Amino acid sequence: MSAKESIRREAGSVEDNAVRIDTGKAEQVIEALNTDLAATYVLYHQLKKHHWTVEGAEFGQLHDWFGDAAEEAEENADEIAERVQALGGVPISGPSALDDHSIVEFEGEDVYDVRTAMENDMEMYGDIIESVRDHVSLAEDLGDYATGELLRETLEDLEEGAHEAEHFLEDDTLVLADATH
Repeated sequence: MSAKESIRREAGSVEDNAVRIDTGKAEQVIEALNTDLAATYVLYHQLKKHHWTVEGAEFGQLHDWFGDAAEEAEENADEIAERVQALGGVPISGPSALDDHSIVEFEGEDVYDVRTAMENDMEMYGDIIESVRDHVSLAEDLGDYATGELLRETLEDLEEGAHEAEHFLEDDTLVLADATH
């Protein structure tokens, strides 16, 4: 960073906001939102990895689904980050901050069979769903109904993603598997 540049707002700081949510309440909501933001970006990266690495007889359908699901996660993360900003906070953004704030862990760099990958995604979706559900209540208890509504919409997207992933994991299929499995 150049000596002539200066920081306008420090990460972790909260200032007064135009939406008139008390700063103390905004701090609590921002902390919850940054947790969900971090988890959503971890989900995004895992889904994107699966989009890149999926193989097999159902490649086309799964490749498209993983890509669409990753795009939806990225859109939700963007909306959450913008709400953090509207509340006077600074959205987390760097890899170490995402890792520090996330309630979920990336499965790692290895490539797994598609069933294991989907199961890992289902687990992550479930953990994030529980977190977002709790944060809807927190925001509304603090009088931040707009954040509650935003998180409800995010929750609907997450639940739909989990439901779709669950369908891929069903045991009824027209694709014949290797008899040794």
